[in-house]
Amino acid sequence: MRAFDALHRRMQRPPSGLPPIVKATLGDLAKRRVLNLHSGAGGSSAELAEAGAVVTALEASEEALEHAREQWPSILWIHGDAQALPAELRRGRFDLVYSPEGTLWHLGDLDAWASGIAAALDSRGELLVYETHPVALCVDGFQRWHYDYFADGFWRLGKIATTLVRAGFRIEALEEYPGDRRVPGTFLLYAVRA
Repeated sequence: MRAFDALHRRMQRPPSGLPPIVKATLGDLAKRRVLNLHSGAGGSSAELAEAGAVVTALEASEEALEHAREQWPSILWIHGDAQALPAELRRGRFDLVYSPEGTLWHLGDLDAWASGIAAALDSRGELLVYETHPVALCVDGFQRWHYDYFADGFWRLGKIATTLVRAGFRIEALEEYPGDRRVPGTFLLYAVRA
């Protein structure tokens, strides 16, 4: 039985953390108030806290929150939706909002997501979005298109940027990173309150 338990523990996926490009972009987080949207099981929030940030983590899954609260009790874990931030998070008190991979593709209302982030940030607040590139969602591993990039309701890169600008952000950087064979895999967007 001990051998089975040991094998099972090795096969469990560790909580996901911050991608290397995000770590390199964040800089000094000492004492910065950070809101981590769609925090999952807590790995990225824990890394932000270890870097010195005062972290508030938002997650829609009660199961993920339960696990995260057990692992990292010093982080404030809030049950909620990234496109409908609870009122207590919309008070302009955060220095940085981090929107990790997987957040955008769970949204039904991009405008609500952007305006909620703007309300959460202080007057000089920053936003860092690291996300799967929308083109990567349209093609399979053989470069065959399965979805229409221009279909209604699909969050194209231009739509994401325009929505943030209309919500009061100034985009300072937008970088795309390769995925499989000539298709962008992820993107990183950095913006500040205008």
